[in-house]
Amino acid sequence: MNAYIVQVTVRTLAVAGIIAAVLASVYYVSALTYPFIIGLILAMFINPMVNLLEKKMVRSAAVFLSIAFLFVIFAGIITLLVTELVTGTTYLASSVPEHFKALVVYIETFIGDRVLPIYEDIAALFNTLDSSQQATILANIQNAGEKIGSNAADFLKGLLENIPLLISWLPNAATVTIFSLLAAFFISKDWYKFQKLLRKYLPLKARKSGRTVVDDLKKALLGFIKAQLILISITTIIVLIGLLFLRVDYAITIALLIGIVDLLPYLGTGLVFVPWIIYSAFSGDLPFAIGLGVLYLIILIQRQMMEPKILSSTIGLDPLATLISLFVGFKLIGFLGLIVGPVSLVIFNALHNAGVFEDIWTFITAKKS
Repeated sequence: MNAYIVQVTVRTLAVAGIIAAVLASVYYVSALTYPFIIGLILAMFINPMVNLLEKKMVRSAAVFLSIAFLFVIFAGIITLLVTELVTGTTYLASSVPEHFKALVVYIETFIGDRVLPIYEDIAALFNTLDSSQQATILANIQNAGEKIGSNAADFLKGLLENIPLLISWLPNAATVTIFSLLAAFFISKDWYKFQKLLRKYLPLKARKSGRTVVDDLKKALLGFIKAQLILISITTIIVLIGLLFLRVDYAITIALLIGIVDLLPYLGTGLVFVPWIIYSAFSGDLPFAIGLGVLYLIILIQRQMMEPKILSSTIGLDPLATLISLFVGFKLIGFLGLIVGPVSLVIFNALHNAGVFEDIWTFITAKKS
C-alpha cells in the first residue's frame, strides 16, 4: 500500500480519536463544572462594564457593583412579572369557578340533547347484530379502554414521579446560582491575570484561533438572546392586540404569560391557546373560540416565518442553513434540537472562520500551509 495513503489514514484516525476524546471530556467535565462555565460567561458579559467602572474604583469593587447591578435588574423584572401574574391569577381564581359551572351545564345539555340520542341509535343498531359481531365490538371497546387507562396511568405516574425531582431542583438551582455568581466575581476580578497565563502557555496560532472562536461565539450567543427577546416581544404584542380586540380582561397579564410560555420549544403558545379554544367552544362561546383560533393561527404563521430570518440576521448565519439546522436538530433529538441545532451551526461556523478545519486538513494531508 502507498506510504502516503497509510500516513493520511493514520493521521485521520488520530484526529478522529482526539476529537472524540475532547468531546467526551467536555461532556463529562461540563456536567461537574457547569456553574463555573456559567460564571465564565457572566464574567465575559460584565467585563466591559467592569472596565468602565475600574476607572473610578478598584477592580474588585467594580466587579461587585456590576454583578449587583445585573442582579437588581433581573430581580426587578421578575418582581414586575410576578406582581402582574399574581393580579391576573387572583382575577382568574374568582372568575374560573363561574365559567366552570357554565361549562358543566353546557356539557350536561350537550349530552342530553346530542349524545344520548346517538347512543340510543347505536344501541338499537348493536342489538340487531349477531352474537359474534357483538362480542368483537365489545372486545375492541374493552381493549381501547384498557389502552386509554394504561396511558393515563403512565402519564399520571410520570407526572407524580417528576414532582419530587422538580422540588429537589429548587435548592440545586439556588446553589448553582450562588456558585456561578462567586465564580463570575473571581474570574472577572482576575480577568487580565488569566489572559496573561493563556498568552504564556498557548502558542500564537492557538491564541489567534481561540480568540476568533470566542468572539464569534460571544456574538452568536448575544445574537441568539436578542433573537429570542425579539420573537417573544413580537408574540406578546400580537397576543395583546388580539386579546384587546376580543375584549379579554387582564389582556396584559395573559399576553405576558403567553410570551413567557413561547420560550418552550415546540409547545410554545399552544400550551395556553389550545385548551382555551377548546374550553370556549364547549362552553358555548363559539365566536370567541373562533377569534382565539384565528389569533393562534396568526402567531404560528409569524413565528414560523420570522424565526429563521431573525435568527440568521442576529446570529450572522445564512437563513437556509439556520432553517436546516432547526429541522435536523428537531428530527435528531426532539424539542431540545431546536436549540442544539442552531448552536451547533454557530460553533461549526466559528471553527470555520478561525481556520480550524483548514489546519486539520493540512495536518491530515501533511501539506505545508
